[in-house]
Formats: sequence, C-alpha cells, structure tokens
Amino acid sequence: MSLQQTAVLSGICDILVGITEEGRGDEAASSLGYGLTLARAASAHLTVQSASIRFMTTALPLCGFADELVVAENCRLASLARSAAERAASDAERAGVTCTTESPSLMHHELVARLSARTRLHDLIVLDAEPLAVAPDRDLMEGVLFRSGRPVIVVPAGHNAFSARRLIVAWDGSAQAARAANDAMPFLRAAEAVEIVCVGDAEKLLSSVPGVEFAPHLARHGVEVTVKDRPLEVDVAETLRREAALFRADMIVMGAYRHSRVREWFLGGVTQSLLARSPVPLFLAH
Repeated sequence: MSLQQTAVLSGICDILVGITEEGRGDEAASSLGYGLTLARAASAHLTVQSASIRFMTTALPLCGFADELVVAENCRLASLARSAAERAASDAERAGVTCTTESPSLMHHELVARLSARTRLHDLIVLDAEPLAVAPDRDLMEGVLFRSGRPVIVVPAGHNAFSARRLIVAWDGSAQAARAANDAMPFLRAAEAVEIVCVGDAEKLLSSVPGVEFAPHLARHGVEVTVKDRPLEVDVAETLRREAALFRADMIVMGAYRHSRVREWFLGGVTQSLLARSPVPLFLAH
C-alpha cells in the first residue's frame, strides 16, 4: 500500500477484533491476522477481545458432579481465550502495532451486549465469518450490526491479511447501501479501483440505473469509480460472487439486512447468502 493510501486510511484510528473461544479446537481466526494488518496499514490502535462462552451451573441438589464439570469447562475456555489474547498481543508488538487485549468470560447474551457496547468506542469491528445461520457467532455478528451503530468487516476463512486495492460497492439505492458506502469511504478513497455493481433484470436496468446517479457522489470524494450493470444470474448474491471474481475484488461493500432478519432467515436474502459463502471479506453496515 502506498504512502498516499496509508494517509487516507489514517482516518481509521480504532479497530476492534472480536473472537470467541468455544473450545472446539478447529477455530481458525482469520480476523486476527486481517485486523492486525489493517491496523498496521492505518496506523490504528488495535483492541482484541478474546472472549470465552461461560456456561451456567445448575445450583440444584444432587447435581454437584455436573456443576464441577461445568466449572472445569468454563476454566478451560477462559484459559484458551487468555492464551489467544496473549498471542495477539505478541504478534502486534512484533508488527509495531499498539494493541489492547481483554478476555472476558461471559454468557452468550452478555457477550453480545458487551461487544456491541465496546464497538461504539471504535471505528469498526472485524469478525470471522460464520457460515451457519443458527450458530452463536452469527447471532453475535448480527447483534453487533444492529446494536452498535458501527460497520463490521466479516472475514472468510483464509483471508489472513488485509487488502483493499479493488473494491465492489453493491448498490441498490437503499439506505443501508448508502450507509455502507459512506462508512467505507476511507477504503474507497484508498483503493486503486472501485466498481459500483447494480444487479437487476434487463428491463429494470434499461429503465433505471441508480449506480449512475451515485457515482458522481463518490467521485467528488476522490474515488476512482466505474459502474457495472449486471443482469440477475440465479440470484443477487450469486451475481455479486461472480462479479467479485471477474473484477478480482478484495472486498465487497454492502448494506446489511435490507429486509428483516426474520424474513431473511426464513425466505433467504442477499445478506444471509453472502454471509454463508463469500469469496472475499464483506464490509457491512446497517
């Protein structure tokens, strides 16, 4: 990344990476490497919240043995979370990034509330992607999106380093899309190429191309932008995936949950589909 790009990203001052230790042993936190390299590129302060899920004991007679097992598991998860935080702090020190770590042990609803509150003290949050819609980490991510007022970068597995040379803005004219593009402005201004992608059927694209109206706004902010109209292929999410591959995009900027979470959960939607399978990190805002 050039010095000019770094100067643009310097407007990002506080980054929060949130990881959750569930003790499965197969958790690969791409968000840690991504958040660390982003903080280094932006000369930003990095906060790593490495939390562990705490399970409740029963406090009932004749359940002493079960309660001991729960206490032991809580201790094990808390230890793993602290170890992850210590590794993150060590990596940050070697990279020359100022880093603060915390390792709370909380029940799931407490963790959602705490992370949402902590995010309000930062410019953005970085989380790992969770393909399963019913998984606790997905609920955590959605809670942060709806309750924090801050954008979230969702990092798929394998994307361990920040890159934002080529960006796609998924534009449908909605308030959510406008919010996402505005929140992502430091990345858009620093990018080498930005493409506004409008997805719709052929008749709709011929009669109305909202991206053409939005492009001058980005250009006035110093963004090198082009507009691409894409006819619908299978569905909107799949069309965006294919366009990201063709454009060699490093990130997709999009508004999250234009429809309600309940509707998307039952009927499907662009946000749910891309959270389940995205070729690149997603910059989301609601």
